[in-house]
This record gives sequence, C-alpha cells and structure tokens, in this order.
Amino acid sequence: MAVDHYENFPVASLLLPKHLRRPVEVIYNFARRADDFADEGDMPDEERLSRLNAFRVELNRIASNETPLTPLFREVAGVVAEHQLPLQLFHDLLDAFSQDVVKKRYANFDELLDYCSRSANPVGRLLLHLYQEASPQNLYYSDSICTSLQLINFWQDVKKDYAIGRIYLPQDDMARFEVTEDQIAQCLSGKAWRDLMRFQVDRSRNMMKTGAPLGTILPGRIGLEMRLIVAGGMRILDKIRSVNFDVFERRPVLRLHDWVIMLLHSAPVNFLK
Repeated sequence: MAVDHYENFPVASLLLPKHLRRPVEVIYNFARRADDFADEGDMPDEERLSRLNAFRVELNRIASNETPLTPLFREVAGVVAEHQLPLQLFHDLLDAFSQDVVKKRYANFDELLDYCSRSANPVGRLLLHLYQEASPQNLYYSDSICTSLQLINFWQDVKKDYAIGRIYLPQDDMARFEVTEDQIAQCLSGKAWRDLMRFQVDRSRNMMKTGAPLGTILPGRIGLEMRLIVAGGMRILDKIRSVNFDVFERRPVLRLHDWVIMLLHSAPVNFLK
C-alpha cells in the first residue's frame, strides 16, 4: 500500500489490470521525483522550489499542446492524453510539495486537511480517472481513504518528520492535550502523548471507514487493490495502538504476516465488518 519515497501509492501492482500498470508507474514517477525535490538531500529551499517550478513549466507545456522537454513529461503527456486525466491534479501535488518546503507547522486540523487535499487526494482521483470510475461518490470515498492514509503516515512518522523540522500534528490539538514540541524532541510517550495519539488514531480510523465502501464498488482486481489499501491503513492503526502509541521507539511497519491478515480482511465476505 505504500512505497519507499511517495506514500499511499499502489505502484503498478500485479493486482492492477496489465494495461493500467504503465500509466500508474508514470504517475508514480512524477510524484516520487517531485516529492524527492521537497524532501531529499541538502539542497537549499530556493533550489527545491526552483525544481518544482520547472515541473510546473512542463505541465504548462502539456496544457498548451507543446512537446515537453524531458522524457518524464513526454510520458506524462501521453498518459494524460490517452486517459483524459485532469492536469490540475498534477499541479495540486506540486503545490503540496512546495508547501512542504516552506510550511513546517499546522495550526489546526482544517489546515492539515487542506494540505492532504493536495498531497494525497489527487493520487486517488488520478487512479479513479484511469479506472473510468471517477463518479462524485467514488471521488468522495477516495478522498476519505487518501486523506486517512496521509494522516496515518504522519502519525507513524512523527520522529522522522521532526528530524527534518516538520510537525504535522495540529498545534491546537497539541495544546489541548498538553503536548509540547520539547516532548516530541525528547521522544516522550507519557499519558499526554498517548491521549493525543489515541485521538488522532481514532479520527483517522473513522475517516478510513467513511471511504471504505469504495472497495466494494470498484470491480475485480482494482476493487481488491482498494480493499488491501484500506486494510493496510487499518492494520497500521492497530499496530500504533498495540505499541501503546509509542511511535518514537517502535514505528509500526507491515510484515509478511500482516499481509496475510490484510488479505483475509480484504475478502468480500469480511470487508466492512
């Protein structure tokens, strides 16, 4: 359900129909490379933003029916044309990556949801357009799943994100539960931290449940792929709870036995129970 660089992205899974694997891979390559500009290495912020802006220029060439200058964007142009994908969704991803460069704190949950609407939701929407299943209801379900997955990544990666200067936990929630940045810096997982994380885990779980019906709507292998994604997110939440919310020392990851459990939960007879 996740990949090393760009989370929440089913990368050309064998579960996908063969004719969709290459388009998914192209979209993934776009997202991964742009995300790396925002996160990887020791480039100054100005250089990160400049590289992301170069991607915008290439998208604008596609919009103007001009030939892109780079092989990646020539592939993007082909996929966009063949599958009638909305270019705005690619721009939304770039906006989110640019925001990561300059914005390190989120005052409240609404700010975080706005970020997720551009950092995560476009991925699900692009896939639904590829599947020709982009109905308003399906888009709503997909947004709930993708936002939930993004939040889950934040909760399991608090320590990693803090190391690069970012805190995605809403500042008002931290104040409400009396958790300070100094506690995060010291990796303290006392009662206040557990209460805060329990609240975030429950909120993310409810959001995932809201979107879960999409796994029963999408047909065949893409439906199974979606059910596995939902089951994977739920499994990570279970693991966060099982370590008593101490993600500092015991970051939850999916092991082989977890995939067996996820497959069982993804069977139509068990899903949504």
